[in-house]
Amino acid sequence: MIRSLIRYGVLLGVVGTAACEMEIANPNQPETDRVLATARDVENLLGTQYLRWHIAMYGSLSNVWGMAQVMSFEDFSSLANNGMGARISIPRAANDNSVGNGYATEQSRNYFIHSEVARITSNVLAKLAEPDFTLGSAAQDNRARAFAQFMRGLAHGYLALVYDSAAVVTPEMSTEDPGELADYREVMDTALSALTQAITYANTAASGANGFPLPAAWIPGPTSMSSTEFVKLARSYRARLRASVARTPQERAAVKWDDVIADAANGITSDHYNTTNTVSGPFNTWVNQWLAYTTWHQMTPFVIGMADNSGAYAAWIATPLANRGAGTSFFMTTPDLRFPQGATRAAQQADFALTQCTAAASVCKRYFVNRPTGNDQFSGASWGWSNYDHARFYPWRVSGDGGTGQNGNFPFMTVAEINLLEAEGHYRKGNYAQAAALINKTRARTPTASQLGGGLPPITAFDATSPVPGGNDCVPKVPVGPSFTTLACGNMLEAIKWEKRIETAYSHFMAWFLDMRGWGDLPEGTPTDWATPYQDLQARGRSGAGIYSTGTGGYHQAAKGTYGW
Repeated sequence: MIRSLIRYGVLLGVVGTAACEMEIANPNQPETDRVLATARDVENLLGTQYLRWHIAMYGSLSNVWGMAQVMSFEDFSSLANNGMGARISIPRAANDNSVGNGYATEQSRNYFIHSEVARITSNVLAKLAEPDFTLGSAAQDNRARAFAQFMRGLAHGYLALVYDSAAVVTPEMSTEDPGELADYREVMDTALSALTQAITYANTAASGANGFPLPAAWIPGPTSMSSTEFVKLARSYRARLRASVARTPQERAAVKWDDVIADAANGITSDHYNTTNTVSGPFNTWVNQWLAYTTWHQMTPFVIGMADNSGAYAAWIATPLANRGAGTSFFMTTPDLRFPQGATRAAQQADFALTQCTAAASVCKRYFVNRPTGNDQFSGASWGWSNYDHARFYPWRVSGDGGTGQNGNFPFMTVAEINLLEAEGHYRKGNYAQAAALINKTRARTPTASQLGGGLPPITAFDATSPVPGGNDCVPKVPVGPSFTTLACGNMLEAIKWEKRIETAYSHFMAWFLDMRGWGDLPEGTPTDWATPYQDLQARGRSGAGIYSTGTGGYHQAAKGTYGW
């Protein structure tokens, strides 16, 4: 008798138990062969997998994004919802994986759904490898193989980003084989290999009808996914995944930066949009919730304060943690034009208000807003209180593209992110002039009605040590040792980090967390990943201490790092 793990998701089908002497087909639990019985079945199922992968991260509040946001200072909320209040304290709490823990749903969602996508796409690839099977033409088969490997790469890639271990699934495996748990680095190797195969298939000429572009519903958005555009997107994801998997500064430094540079340089050349839909998805639920401007959202000063030129951040960082805030929310002034301008709170509120950017498909004047005074939230640790909310995507939240909120194009990957990945690669390879040119694209850009920029002095010193220009107005200013209670103008790497944070805030899943753990910028003791969910470990026969963490390094947590936190 074969003992198997139950896989997750109705589209996959469930491997049932069978008597040792015979097998009984259960029509309520369809086998993989019946789910993939015809060419139409195979292609229809494959075409749903981007949405399925996407919805794990953006279709529900019940995932780890909320925890990751507060742990990386991209957001502040002391509410208990979705593990935020449980993870926001300093010193940091562990990511509890004990049986029945209060946030088991959040901690398992990505694991189960992305494991399902990995299994389904591997099954599709196995079906396409059968000698007598075809979707209709060689070109159509190649398109399907490219997309299946793309989704298999994204599924394994995000398992590696979030969890310390996951099962690697291949097309050669039996559908009843759950796969052995592998360290996140091995899982990422699988992801990168799958994306490479996706690119190869997309670049391979084949005869017949129904090749590229992809059907519009497979990756819903305004861009027609020709083979060229598909390869750009795959290479952009490969660059993101390769850099973001690192848990420590040592691992980040050891990334194959030549490969990141090559992929980023040949990646997307404009923002990658998905067309969101509140009924059928993809739907960015967390961004929607954060932009509600209630008790869910506040920008703690830890990171945004690095743009301050008033002395407020210097005084704040010099104050013991428990006393920061002192019953009032943080106010700052900055030359960075992505923040509201003005010497007083009233002036900043007059400079930019949310009511100025409610029209469909409009662009806000600033990325951040100094909220109306009556909307201040004073809850949780005072070090989290500030005047500022993130406002960049407010028009999408209230009006979408055509007047209906949360329905329309949303940039789930920005070209600025890919440029800055390339910039970091050049910086780490000592190609400082190339890095500076990419940093300056957003740093020094003069804002227009359709595109914002920092309006900051461009970087002209091409080395790793010179402070960014600006004197007292330099951005960013960062805490420096040995006490980390004083500030100094950051160097080129800090300029990369500043631009990356400001340009990717709230744009994609765990953006700040993934970068900051690799840069060594998280507070000491912050968990840097989540354990394989206990439900899967129990199904594998594990118990006791084996439930918490399965990675080769055990429990992963940040050391005291760059800023002394």
